[in-house]
Amino acid sequence: MQFTIGFLRQMRAGLLVLLALTVVLGVFYPAVVWGVGRIGPDSAEGSPVHDTNGCVVGSALVGVDPAPPAGEPDPFFHARTTGSAADEDPFAPGDPAAALPTNQGPSSDVLAGFVAARRAAIAEREGVSPSDVPVDAVTGSGSGIDPHISPAYAAIQVPRVAAATGLGEPRVRELVAEHTEGRQLGFLGEERVNVLELNVALGLTAPDCVTAGG
Repeated sequence: MQFTIGFLRQMRAGLLVLLALTVVLGVFYPAVVWGVGRIGPDSAEGSPVHDTNGCVVGSALVGVDPAPPAGEPDPFFHARTTGSAADEDPFAPGDPAAALPTNQGPSSDVLAGFVAARRAAIAEREGVSPSDVPVDAVTGSGSGIDPHISPAYAAIQVPRVAAATGLGEPRVRELVAEHTEGRQLGFLGEERVNVLELNVALGLTAPDCVTAGG
């Protein structure tokens, strides 16, 4: 009889612990993680960036270089090159889904050729001397999808963007300054400019987005 009562007590205690852990770890904890993951601009929702119509044009955390319409002036700021996992084209777009950078190292002749080709092409596009093209303009990041560029790379693009958009250089420089982020925690990394957010401020929109009133 005593064995049965003790067994039932232990079973009851075990069931209560199981129920408590189920509530805490199966309901409360996931709910807290879900809520915390949606706080702030860099949330688990992917940090979407919206245009003036409220349409999503991309993510603030993923760099995708915009392409102007063929034969028309180029009104966009351009991101860092992503390179190509196949190492066949210095300007081949990377795959944001795979985040594949080039596999070429600092001593690679292929990478050196890519850097030279990029420097010449960017200098011609921006109307500057090749020596004025910043390092980040001709090299990719570790992920291959860096959404930021240096203020120096943004600066050499200002005259072209101002001419293509008709906004004037002072206004474009003002927008660059507004979208320049400081060093993390005040001392980590360098100042940087988010290319997608800057292009949205210049009027970049989602071509296939349907708004509520459209």
